Amino acid sequence: GQVLTSETLLALLKHPLTHSGEAGRGDHLRWTRDLELHIRKNGPPFPTKDSMTAWANAQTDDGRCEWAVWLGDLLNGLETVSARPLTDHLAHHLALARALAAGPADDGSGELWEKPAGQKALEQVNELERSASHGGILAPFDYMNLFRNLLNQAEVHDPTRPHPNIMIWGTLEARVQGADLVILGGLNDGIWPGTPNPDPWMNRAMRQKAGLLLPERQIGLSAHDFQQAIGAKDVWLTRAVRDAEAQTVPSRWLNRLTNLLDGLQETGGADVLKAMQTRGKKWLDMVAEMERISVSIPPENRPSPIPPTTAQPKSLSVTGITKLIRDPYAVYAGKVLRLYPLDPIRQQPDAPVAGTVVHRILERFIDGRNDETRDQAKARLMQIADEVLATDAPWPAARRVWRAKLARVADWFLQGEEERAKLAKVFKLEKTGATKLGTLDFTLTARADRLDRSDDGLTYIYDYKTGKPPTEKQQIEFDKQLLLTAAMVERAGFKGLADTRVGGASFIGLGASPEVVPAPLDKTDLNTIWAELETLITAYTAGKKGYTSRRAMEKTSYSYDYDHLARYGEWDESDMPKQETLT
Repeated sequence: GQVLTSETLLALLKHPLTHSGEAGRGDHLRWTRDLELHIRKNGPPFPTKDSMTAWANAQTDDGRCEWAVWLGDLLNGLETVSARPLTDHLAHHLALARALAAGPADDGSGELWEKPAGQKALEQVNELERSASHGGILAPFDYMNLFRNLLNQAEVHDPTRPHPNIMIWGTLEARVQGADLVILGGLNDGIWPGTPNPDPWMNRAMRQKAGLLLPERQIGLSAHDFQQAIGAKDVWLTRAVRDAEAQTVPSRWLNRLTNLLDGLQETGGADVLKAMQTRGKKWLDMVAEMERISVSIPPENRPSPIPPTTAQPKSLSVTGITKLIRDPYAVYAGKVLRLYPLDPIRQQPDAPVAGTVVHRILERFIDGRNDETRDQAKARLMQIADEVLATDAPWPAARRVWRAKLARVADWFLQGEEERAKLAKVFKLEKTGATKLGTLDFTLTARADRLDRSDDGLTYIYDYKTGKPPTEKQQIEFDKQLLLTAAMVERAGFKGLADTRVGGASFIGLGASPEVVPAPLDKTDLNTIWAELETLITAYTAGKKGYTSRRAMEKTSYSYDYDHLARYGEWDESDMPKQETLT
């Protein structure tokens, strides 16, 4: 009765009982891995038969097409299951379970009922089948709860033990069984004996008048258990000296025993107690020796690797330059080591996705701009938003939130569009450019959200931000995206834009507080910006500068993709980086 999610699908495919028939388990796991990587990168968050078949058709034909069709046929239409008789629910459930366990080339049930847990589950299922005709009509959710509760009633005792002569008993089992060596654990007050449960309704006097047992009776029963257990032939009395919070208090019986022996000076009780503690200390010393760290491993240094020239990145985007300035190690891990973080199994409606959706909305809106009133433009903008959100945002709640945010800034954006239209006409949207960096074997790339061209030959650059745009100071020091894009424009880095000057560049912030943040072209020289970039890239390619981890992060309290690889936590930002030349 629920829509199948990618997490549920992959968990089902990875289950050891799925496709546990006689053959094909290896191919099943390999195809599951490939499908997972595809879902992580491309989605969809809610797989269907058509999406799985489309994925299989795009791969090499090694049997996965038949596998995808088999899987799609089994799982197709599960969300449409409605209230129906219990017998129908159970029959469908068992048929689906047997088919998944058998695999596409087997008519049996694989290993579904073979192991102890499966055998016990089969007993419970058979019992339910016998009485299912009296179950009436159930909704899918009610059937799920019924089946789960039914399985929870059964117990499976695993016959596998660490050693056949080692048993873990409770107090009831220990009463009726014996052993050569008995270890009494947890001899702390509050554990053995346990603390009586408080009665929120009746105090001791009221319980006594009502003829009810007092809480202390449980302590008496625990004392009886202790008395019987300590009478074994060979006994170890053990306890934890401290718990997770503080020092513990020895059990009252352990205190009484030690106090009694310590007081029997004339009959040698103190010597007996000392001998007992000496025998126990031998085992404690052995445990301490096992836990002692013989080799001390020093914490890792803050990494700053210098890869060989042949392994250095040959190109970066303008946003990659920002990463190179703030966190060079992330560039090293991604461009040199080619290690990339896995996408989540199911894409969440996070900020990057929201940004992509808004960019597509604005691209379509600007591309179709014509002579229209502001009200007409707003209506068209929101219509485009509805269409894009319907196809690119499969989250109903997120769709409503994102649409509301766009509607809130629509008038402000359209007013700004009227001003921007007076400066220049739209030339290109989502335009990609590339410029070689002098004599270096390095290319800088950029993807401009929007390039406008005026009648007098000036180019205006705009970049949309659904979050907070970088400040002027941040653009000068770290986030040089617009400045570098402007320098590329003046160096004919974008096809169709030759012999032009940049008239302006701005971030258009569409967040909670919409604002236009211009690039500080009046405070910086584009030739100087380009020369600084050449100097920076030369320092890295010549091996004079290492790819330092977390060099100048905007938010040091955040965790980033490659922190674990850099062993962040063994060092912090106050440590000097250790440069290491790699070969």
